[in-house]
Amino acid sequence: MAGFAGLLKSNRNYRYTWIGQVVSEVGDHFNTIAVFSLILAQTNSGLAVAGVMLSRAIPMLLAGPLAGVALDRFNRRQLMIGSDLVRALFAVLFVFGVPTERNWIIYVLSSLMMAASPFFTSGRASILPAIATKDELHTANSMMQTTQWTTTAVGAFLGGFSASTMGYEVAFILNAVSFLFSALCISRLRVAEGAFVARRNSLDETKVVKPWHDYKEGLLYMRSIPLLAGLGLVSVGWASGGGAAQILFPLFGERVFHRGAMGTGELWGAAGLGLVAGGIFAHRLMPRLSFAQYKRTIAIAYVIHGASYVFFALAEPYWLALLLIGLSRAAVAVSSVMNFSQILRVVDDAFRGRVFATLETVTWGVMMLSMTAAGLASDHVDTRWIGVASGALSSLTAVFWYWGDVTGRLPEPRALTHEIAGEDIEVHGEPNV
Repeated sequence: MAGFAGLLKSNRNYRYTWIGQVVSEVGDHFNTIAVFSLILAQTNSGLAVAGVMLSRAIPMLLAGPLAGVALDRFNRRQLMIGSDLVRALFAVLFVFGVPTERNWIIYVLSSLMMAASPFFTSGRASILPAIATKDELHTANSMMQTTQWTTTAVGAFLGGFSASTMGYEVAFILNAVSFLFSALCISRLRVAEGAFVARRNSLDETKVVKPWHDYKEGLLYMRSIPLLAGLGLVSVGWASGGGAAQILFPLFGERVFHRGAMGTGELWGAAGLGLVAGGIFAHRLMPRLSFAQYKRTIAIAYVIHGASYVFFALAEPYWLALLLIGLSRAAVAVSSVMNFSQILRVVDDAFRGRVFATLETVTWGVMMLSMTAAGLASDHVDTRWIGVASGALSSLTAVFWYWGDVTGRLPEPRALTHEIAGEDIEVHGEPNV
């Protein structure tokens, strides 16, 4: 924790980014808990919850590639501010969806809000090397993710309390205010001119003016680095069960443990606490690991994650369920912090936006299928057994990752200079992290 405190004290730009992240993400969970509780109260249908998740996942899937291209071509800070302002507008409009006969508004606004999100979330990851030094980068990444999970815990508890005591409208308004505050913080970042605009490394700029060409160039770049391709497959494996898990939080809170919005908030909160613990552990462990040890740690983390979720789904005592969901998410945090640190170390600045956006898009795409299956099953299959299937699918990630490791398909990247075959695209990037 001393490293986190030192980074906040010494790095003004990171401090503003962090403060904005805290407020914005706490506000996000006010919205999340309120939306899921509201939909369940109006419909009492797991399929309706799946519909909300799909209304969020599909726009993310479609907007992700465009966000990645934009972040690698235009000013990343300006795109992030624009995303915050647009989401603030949509967030306040959620109050019109509270009446039962207007719940369609919840689906529409969820779609619009998530379409704007990749421009901020992938942007925030992409600017880290611009606001942190090489020595600070691992700590900055660890703190960014640990903070995200801390706000999951705090925001979920507060969101559940707000929705159950003050009403849904208050939660939606607070979410809108949080986006405005985040935009203000990002506007305060000060770096050298051009630092928030990615360097263009193509030999022929005329070939990359079209969004599809830019995005395909990013895919070819990822294919040229086996580790990035492996992390893409990890995203697919985790999301195959992770999507269903997103549906199950409100269902376990409402149907299994019969604790309403507060129960949903407590489950999300326990998950958040587990993520924080795992993030802190990974921050301290990562610098001590060789690349081979890092790969083995990722496999172990996914086994623990999936197994813990299976036992969570079957747990009878509420306290045990909270403990197990925390352990499951701690394992997720370990893999996430380590994988992100590898991405920041390996990926050239000119491709960073597309890499983060692509991984986010792949994850949401598979989650969309998983959420659909869980939503359809939720009105016909016991919630606990859907949870068991979710945990088992997530554990399979460890099998594929371990297979790639032992067969030599995940060699350690040696440098940040890559030559990409296909359509005469060459990329010669200088190290930036």
